[in-house]
Amino acid sequence: MKKNKKFYIIVLLIVTMLTTGCGSNNYIKDEKGKLVTNSETGQSLQKIIYCKPSENTEMYKLYEKYEDQMEVKLSKLPSCDKYKINSNKTNSLWQFLFVKPLAFIILKVGLLFKNMGMTHAYLGLSVILIGLLIRIILLPLTIKTQTQSERIKKATPEIQKLERKYGNDTSQEAMMAKQQEMMMIYKKYQVNPMLSCIMSLIQLPLFFAFLEAIYKIPAIYEGRIFGWNLGTTPSIGIFKNHQYTFIILVVLIVLSTYFSFKFTMKQTASSSSIPGAEKQTKFMLIFMTVFIGFASLSLPTAIALYWIVTYAFMIVQTYLIKFIKNGKTDKQIKKQKKSINEKLKVKENLKYGKNK
Repeated sequence: MKKNKKFYIIVLLIVTMLTTGCGSNNYIKDEKGKLVTNSETGQSLQKIIYCKPSENTEMYKLYEKYEDQMEVKLSKLPSCDKYKINSNKTNSLWQFLFVKPLAFIILKVGLLFKNMGMTHAYLGLSVILIGLLIRIILLPLTIKTQTQSERIKKATPEIQKLERKYGNDTSQEAMMAKQQEMMMIYKKYQVNPMLSCIMSLIQLPLFFAFLEAIYKIPAIYEGRIFGWNLGTTPSIGIFKNHQYTFIILVVLIVLSTYFSFKFTMKQTASSSSIPGAEKQTKFMLIFMTVFIGFASLSLPTAIALYWIVTYAFMIVQTYLIKFIKNGKTDKQIKKQKKSINEKLKVKENLKYGKNK
């Protein structure tokens, strides 16, 4: 279940980041050591923001009160409409290369929506649009990764057979032979073991940088979309403000999470050689869905909408790719099966003759 564990750890890391903003050290605290939050929305104050909130708002007053904890003083921050990439120089290479450029793009695309008359929802729409564009840019890699998952699924019976063949034999000769046969199976089914790692190396930094950029633009949380304030968390909306439409937001997060994870975990379980993998996967699917459902109560609406739209896109994308590519994958595999099978038979005969 190594792949399963890796997947669960990544998901928990993402959710933890979503609900905590990359760690409590990034947040402003009061004299008692508690996080300072906007009582109207439930939004916490961060030490690093790229532009200042609108004046005469509750957030502006709070930042003004705790200005001494901010990395860049409120008076030196530009308004979000005038933010530039080179505003407020940073020594962080991560922020310079990833977070600040994404924040700049979010704000500039938002201004285009604002100039079109969408004065309240302009930054919320910008977050959704750019989130989708990132998914579209990553689509070629996603297609390759998903195609490989289908190939691994088809190769699983042979991999399991290979595992049974060598069992607990850890001799150098057996390990080398097993490795060679494994590589031949990968070749037969056109599997690249490094592809999933490459995808993670590209996708995760973009994902984290985009979320961090959202957290560092206060103007995003001042807007409204579909009747929801973009800075309000569902817990505040439901239990304090009695805006029960926030229940719809939580339900949408749960549904998009469930169906997206269901497909991912199903693929992971089907390629696992561990007995009982499917039962463990079902349990983890329910656990993760419930966990994220509760965690979503603490998400600002802007982050929640980004989560829903991008995961809904992933679900549609996954099924479309599966439908289009499945037939092609089968044809490609069949072309190589004959020659590879012959090579495997030769190795089996040589091994049998040697043992005899």
